[in-house]
Amino acid sequence: ITADDFTDKEKHIVLHVHCHHKALADEKIAAEILSIPRGYTVELLDSGCCGMAGSFGYEKEHYDLSLKIGELKLFPALRQAGNDTVIAANGISCRHQIDDVLDKDAVHPAVLLAEVVKTKDR
Repeated sequence: ITADDFTDKEKHIVLHVHCHHKALADEKIAAEILSIPRGYTVELLDSGCCGMAGSFGYEKEHYDLSLKIGELKLFPALRQAGNDTVIAANGISCRHQIDDVLDKDAVHPAVLLAEVVKTKDR
């Protein structure tokens, strides 16, 4: 996959990487892949944990703690993101937490790449 496989549609993206991903692989790889399209500028957030920890934040007894964890780094960083900035997050629980707490959409990085793949129509 090269930059020539994508259109040059421009987007500024902030990327939050799921904790499980951080534990298994270098999170910079996700940012590098998302940066392949020429029009994409990607900022990898030093965002800590969203607070969900899989199903942890969905559990009633852990809900308040999950919010406090998200407030340590992630939520403040995303509040600073401009309206024209796209939020990318590869964890489904992270995307739910971002949407539920901040009322901001977060998109999986693969969806953002699919949006600009060159096809016969683009």
